[in-house]
This record gives sequence, C-alpha cells and structure tokens, in this order.
Amino acid sequence: MSGTSEGPSAPAGTASGVPPAPVTERHAATAGPPPPAAPHPDAGPPGPAAASGPDPAGAPGSGECSAASELRDHRAAFNAAALPMGVIDGRGHVVRANDALGGLLGAPAAVLTGRQASELLDLASDERTWHAYREVLLGRRSRFRCARRLKHPDGRFLWAEITVVPMTGASATEPARVLLTVADVSDRRELQERLRHLQMHDPVTRLPNRTLFFERLATVLETPPYQDDSMPARRQARIGLCYLDLDGFKAINDTLGHRTGDRLLAAVAARLTDCAENDASRNAGGNRLVARLGGDEFAVLVEDSAGTEELTDLARSVLAALQQPFDLAGQRLSVSASIGVVERVAAGTSPTGLMQAADTTLYWAKADGRARWTLFDPERNAHRMTRQSLSSTLRPAVERGEFTLEYQPLVGMADGVLRGVEALVRWNHPQFGVLPPNRFVQIAEEDGSIVQLGRWILRTACRQARRWQLDHPDEPPLFISVNVAVRQVWDSDLVADVAEILTETGLSPGLLQLELTESAVMGSGGRPLRALQALSDMGVRIAIDDFGTGYSNLAYLSRLPVSVLKLDGAFVKGFRYEDGAHPSPADETIVEAMVQLAHRLGLTVTAECVETAGQAERLRRIGCDTGQGWLYSRAVAPEQIAGLIGSRPLEG
Repeated sequence: MSGTSEGPSAPAGTASGVPPAPVTERHAATAGPPPPAAPHPDAGPPGPAAASGPDPAGAPGSGECSAASELRDHRAAFNAAALPMGVIDGRGHVVRANDALGGLLGAPAAVLTGRQASELLDLASDERTWHAYREVLLGRRSRFRCARRLKHPDGRFLWAEITVVPMTGASATEPARVLLTVADVSDRRELQERLRHLQMHDPVTRLPNRTLFFERLATVLETPPYQDDSMPARRQARIGLCYLDLDGFKAINDTLGHRTGDRLLAAVAARLTDCAENDASRNAGGNRLVARLGGDEFAVLVEDSAGTEELTDLARSVLAALQQPFDLAGQRLSVSASIGVVERVAAGTSPTGLMQAADTTLYWAKADGRARWTLFDPERNAHRMTRQSLSSTLRPAVERGEFTLEYQPLVGMADGVLRGVEALVRWNHPQFGVLPPNRFVQIAEEDGSIVQLGRWILRTACRQARRWQLDHPDEPPLFISVNVAVRQVWDSDLVADVAEILTETGLSPGLLQLELTESAVMGSGGRPLRALQALSDMGVRIAIDDFGTGYSNLAYLSRLPVSVLKLDGAFVKGFRYEDGAHPSPADETIVEAMVQLAHRLGLTVTAECVETAGQAERLRRIGCDTGQGWLYSRAVAPEQIAGLIGSRPLEG
C-alpha cells in the first residue's frame, strides 16, 4: 500500500523555482528536528546578503566564521538525529546520509553516498509514486510523501513513511537538492489494520462483513482502462456468487434465544468456509470469499470461476453440509438453506446488478419450496421485470384509456343462435403491445387496481350491450357476461356499483351476467355471500366460471344464488376425435352428470372451449344449453358482434 500527498504551492520569488517547505517529523523529537528551512549540510558559506545581521564584533570575516559555525551545528544535528535522513541531488543520488538511515538500510552511511534513493527505498515500484518523486527532484512539486513496506536488516518488515521536501540554499553554482526523511510507522499501521479488521469483520462469525464484501466485489469487477485492449482474456474472466440464507432461522432465535442463534451462525460460517476451501482445492483459479451480509444471510464469492457447473457444484456441497445436524452446547439442531446462484462474465457486470440478480434468485429458491438452490434465469428475470413494469403502470393505464374490450359469442347449443357475449379486456400497452387478460389481471388483483379496472369493464360492457339493444330493436337483446374478481366484492361496494351502472346505462338487470371462479364462490361467506344474494335479488345472473376444477362442493350449490355453470374447457377437450385420439369416456360421463345435476337445481350450463363440430354435437346431445369457443368465433370487436345479431346460426 502506498500513498502520496502534496504540500502547499510554492510562493513566488524562490531560487531556481524550488520553494522553501517546512519539514516536521514528530518521530525525531528526541534528537531535535531539522530546521523548517534548513540549508543542506554540504552548502558553502552564504554571501553577505545571506548574513543574519551585522557582525557583532565589527571585524571583517566574522560573518563567514558565524556561518561556518552554524553549518557545523546543522551537520552535527543531521548526523546525530534519530530520524533517518538523507540529502538527495536532482538526479536522485544520495549526497549525504545520517547514521540512522544507514542503520535502517543495513549499511554504513558513507556507503550509501552515490546510490539511487529510489532503489534503496523502493520508490520506483509503481508509476504514480515514481512520478510524484521525480516532480519534487525537478522542482515542480513542493512536497511528496508515501508509505512503503521495507525489510529491516534484522529480517523483520516494517512500514515506513517517506517524506521528500526541497532544501534552501540553491544557487547558480549550487544545484537544488532535497531532504529525504524516513519514519517508522509500523505501530501506527498495525493499529490501523486492527481497527480496520474490527470494522470489516463480523464479530459473531469472524467472517468478512457486508462492507468488506462489497469492497472486494467492486475491486474484482473493476477493470483498469489499460487492460481493455491489451488483455482480451481479462474481458472473458467470469465471476460467480452463491447468496444464501437459513430457512426458519427466526424461529430458532425466538424459541432458543439469540445466544444459541449466534452459535448456530458461527457453526454455519465454519462449514461454509470448509466448503469454499474444498471447492478451491478442486478448481484451480480465483479466490473464494465467504462473508456474512447480515442476519442469517451469507455469500460465497468465486473469482475467476470456471463456469456455471462449478457454482452449482458448490451450491450442492453447501446444502449437503448444512443439512448435517449441528451440536451446539448439548443442543442438536437441524437447519436448511435456500441459495441463489449467479454466474456470468465479469466484464459489464456491476456490483449492484450482480447482487440484484442474486437476491432475485434467492427469492425464487424460497418460492420454489426452500432447502434448494436455484440458478439465475435471464428469461424468468425478464418476465419478472415485465411483471413489475406492468404493476407500476397499471393504475395510470386505466386513466389513460389504454384498455379496450372484445366480445366472444355465447351460442345456443340447440339452434346455434347468438344469445349473449362475454366481455374480455385487452391492454394496448405502449411498450409490450396488446396483452390478454392472463398477463395482467392477476397483477391487478394483487395490487388492488382490479377494483378500478373492474368498474371500468363493467360500465363499458353494459353501455355496449345497451347500444346493441337500441340498434337492433327487433331482435332479442343479448345478455352481457362480465368477469368479477373476488377482491372486487371485498374491497368495493359491488352491489352499489352494479345498481349505479345499470341505472346509468339503462340496461336491464336480467341482461347482465357476472362470472366468478369456482374457488371464489364456493368459499364465499359473510359479505361476499350477502353481495351475491343482493345481486341475484336484483335480477343479475351469477355464473360459476371454470366449474369442475376447484372445490367441486356440489352440495354447496343449493345454498348459493347461482344461475349458470360454465364447464371448464379441460372436460370439453376430452370429446375430440379430430386429433386421432379416442374421446375420453370419463370426461363424457362427468360432463353428463354435471349437466343433469345443474338442470335438477334449475341452473343452465355453458360449455367453454368448443372447437369442433363433433364436440358441439356431443355436448348438444348431453344437454348443454350454450357453448363458447373458436368453433363459433374468437373474441372480436363490438362492430363485428353487431354484424352477427339476427344472422344465421354460427355453428360451422
């Protein structure tokens, strides 16, 4: 480690452009520091202008004698000083060295004369230090200081603080020289390193802490500019990270106490260190750093990794090691961990980006069931980022009018005549294009924006149904079916919203059908059940969507205000002949039983996903009332629905 510092800029008017600069070293206090602007010990007698005052005796030559005496005093102080010092000429050669400098370097002071100071004190080992040192020698810099690790003659290493400052006394005949001092700062350096170690390491596990981990990570990912072109292999260097936390660690702290929790963390740290060392012995390459990032979170950083396989092998070994029971002061504990694994090319990777990927992958491991490792998947992450983007823009999108409705026909199975339509929402996203409801409805349900969006869908659909009715007064009016999320029932006054919209649009309640999923309806109680009952009393039809895939509590149907069952398309797909497979007798039996049960309860049945005439014929024979699917039509714009009203049967 080395550093440089520069003193104040030179004042104007100094000889040869070399400013006087104070030299202060507290380490030389016992022998007396050199004067702040000392002439060098080899300087000749100063001229008359340099005299300090008139000759006290008034005799000729007394000024020269005084200067010579002062010079002898300076030389004596220089030689006797405990602080190692040397006078260096403009070419970097030692002109004079004191005994302390000779003792430090293990050679008599006289032997050092003529040697290059940069070689004796390792000042040319890096470009920055060498440049700063040369600037002082050339008189273009007023001070230079650096730290160097030197080997003492007794074999031990010490840290030395080296200071170089210009000296006064230069003239046209006398070249400029500099004073070099060397202070042993090993004790101070050792104290600093101990304090840094305490600051950078976790007191419980003695592992590097979060601060040191990110410092090391930033260093690993930093590529000096001069390596960009000259070292192409460096750009292909890879980095790997296993980011883990313990499953259920909070329960251990809460039940057994924090002391036991700390012992467990220390034991986990030891096993992680063993795994990292074993991995390093199997795979020659970069270093492994095990760190505790906080709480029960740990990280294993692999520099210059050999590839994804190395990281996944490490993750497996960590899981296996942690699954072995821990014996902690008579207590036997078993824990597991979830690990997020990231491995990639180091070039172009930032510490923040790497940790975000690791954190996301750890979350996947937790969501996938814990006690496992999960490898970062760019496609899965892109989907997550897209989902996050949709979530953040969904509410404003309603206000900006980015949603539209399309309508899919509901056709009578007996005659193929259009009876109603289901409203299906589409999001015209400015970035991702047209999105179907399965891309954003669940997000809307999670963040609560489904209430605002659902209200807009209901109003738009009812207004459209009323417009069709007014435009075709001689045809039977179409009913409109609208999907409702259970959160709309809990988080808003759905009954009041429906009543207001029906009044506003003029649509008859009997022409509105609200669809809820089977799992939502079957578990309804309290407020949701009262809301459904109030809507049914109003005349609105209630339909159970995707029937047959949820609870299927058939006995509960008799206590719900339900008018329609919509059979899940999975049953209807079992009726196909066209793909070469025989139809499923079980599916046909189940559908027939559900249709008969629904009719006995006074309910009508709609079959979803009807795609072929063969399916339609079998469903008609079983007794389904209405059908919906691509056999009749995909979801289309309202203008196309208007063209189907009163037309021939839709079945192809």
